[in-house]
Amino acid sequence: MSTRRIAAEAGLSPSTVSLALRNSPKIPTATKQRIRKIAQRLGYRPDGKLTELMSHLRRKRTGTREACFGVVSLYPEARPWTHSLHLASIYAGMVARAEALGYRLEPFWLREPGMTPRRMGGILDARGIEGLLCFGSREFSDEWPAELDHYAIVTQGLSIKTPLHRVVSHDYNDLWRALDKVHALGYRRPGLILGDYEEIRSAHAYLSVYLGWSHLVLGPTGAIPVLQLDRVDEAPIAAWFSQHRPDALIFVHHYDALPGFAALLKRARLRLPKDLGVVAISQNLGGTEFSGLQENQPLIGAWAVELLVSRIMNRDFGIPREPRIELVERQWVTGKTLRPRPLAVISAKKNATGKPGGA
Repeated sequence: MSTRRIAAEAGLSPSTVSLALRNSPKIPTATKQRIRKIAQRLGYRPDGKLTELMSHLRRKRTGTREACFGVVSLYPEARPWTHSLHLASIYAGMVARAEALGYRLEPFWLREPGMTPRRMGGILDARGIEGLLCFGSREFSDEWPAELDHYAIVTQGLSIKTPLHRVVSHDYNDLWRALDKVHALGYRRPGLILGDYEEIRSAHAYLSVYLGWSHLVLGPTGAIPVLQLDRVDEAPIAAWFSQHRPDALIFVHHYDALPGFAALLKRARLRLPKDLGVVAISQNLGGTEFSGLQENQPLIGAWAVELLVSRIMNRDFGIPREPRIELVERQWVTGKTLRPRPLAVISAKKNATGKPGGA
């Protein structure tokens, strides 16, 4: 079944039918719907290989302008990735994957003085840019501008309330993995210290996982009350620790808070991991001694580009009715704050040799 047969049935040109089947904004919605109904009735199925080839040829014909994605910042800064190690790693992943697929990235700052969504749309259209990568926003409740809702858009993270295609860290699964890890090593009273920022940006996944895991694994009364803090504050942490006596801590916070938390543990004269096991979950654990999980930012960036390319190939423009969400698991980092083996194994080796760990 060819598009010529559909065109003859619809009384339209083959090029109009081709544009309609690719969901081109150049064709009126009513015409596209009529053509799709005819195509469905005639049993039309697109040739995936041909679609891929034609998309490549169109980019070649129109030069390099269309082989470009806009990178949009809703942050107060024009290029937030120059001020954040976390965002810099995501941006590097975007750039590397985009170059491998034949695209270049061009930054745009939506909050630039004098810039409006309408004006930015005019610039994007003039440069032939159809796809936008968004870095999210510092404000969790921000919306995507309605004037820019006709492009293919992919964002990263859970900020931006508008339903968009997005790539995010798998916060739910990551905390579950961390709790399973400490339990397998013999810890039986894990406690959770949770940053306010992380609780909001995870859409409450950490709190939900901790309470659910504790109920299923430790029993209905197994959970220790969660300590939620905006920053590392020694007084409430010491009081909470003294009252509940966890044998392991899951510390979920921004990576800027890790040095302060390490200093607090040192002042408390806790021997890690002998007196206490600690797992840190953060954007980056580099430069620390913490065992834990750190985000895979290069993969987040790469997957965002791949998702955007697939939306362009499928002519999927505008705010999606059913947005795709791709989840990226964090990477485990082996540090010095968890015992290397379950306590029973360590004790058995110590009894057999008279020395810790069979040394």
